[in-house]
Parts: sequence; C-alpha cells; structure tokens
Amino acid sequence: MSIWWSLHLRREAASVPLARRLFLGTMETAGVDPDVSYELSVALTEACANAVEHGGGAGAGRASEAYRVTAFLDGETCRIEVADAGPGFPGAPAPVARADAESGRGLRLIEELSDHVHFGRSGRGGAVVSFDKLLKWKDSPSLLMA
Repeated sequence: MSIWWSLHLRREAASVPLARRLFLGTMETAGVDPDVSYELSVALTEACANAVEHGGGAGAGRASEAYRVTAFLDGETCRIEVADAGPGFPGAPAPVARADAESGRGLRLIEELSDHVHFGRSGRGGAVVSFDKLLKWKDSPSLLMA
C-alpha cells in the first residue's frame, strides 16, 4: 500500500492536534499497528510543536505564518517531513540537547521514537525535520483464516 498526503498549516497551536488526528486516522485505516502509530504520532506532535514555536521567518510574509507536514506510507516504511520558514538548525548537522536542557527535548524524543532522523534546511532557508520508521501491521482476521 502506498499513501501520501501533505498539509499546509498555520503556525497556531490548534494545528498540532489536527495534524496528529489526521495522521492517526490514516494509520488506523491503513491497518498499521497502534503502538507504531502512537510512537510516530508523538514524534509528529513534537515536530509540529517546534514548527509552531520556532518556524517563523524574519519577514512578515505568508511563508513565515505557515508550515508543511508531509507523510508517506510506502510499503513497510512511513516517512514524515515537517518543514517551516524558521532559522533552521545552525551550527551542527544534528541538534544536540542535554538531558537537563529546557529546549531540544522534543528533538531527542523524535530521535528515540524513529528509526532514522534528518535535521536540515529547506531550499528556502527554513528548517526541515524528516523521520521514518519501519511499520508493523495489525493482525487481520481475514489473513489469519487463510
């Protein structure tokens, strides 16, 4: 099965649970194991919250007022990408947060809940967080009877 969707959301707190609910509904409909869906939804929530908090550009243009969430379910993998118009991740190729730091814990959580994470910059200078995870599937009664 292959599913792809993309959302363009305002940088408002209300957009975070919207993205999470849409994602969880898609995963349930596709038959993905609920534990895997939950872990990815927590990582998605953290990435969206970061885009809402830090994703504004320097200008007052429309791009700084929005961020984009894209999800791909392709075969055995789910990849999620959250892109914004913020300053990105200056300095290091991957953000590093101390365990006792006030900021950066969400990025560490994304790393822990995913199989692979990439922190980068978009072509327009904003931040991009992409992460993926191998999928497990719910047991299907029709498959068990075959």
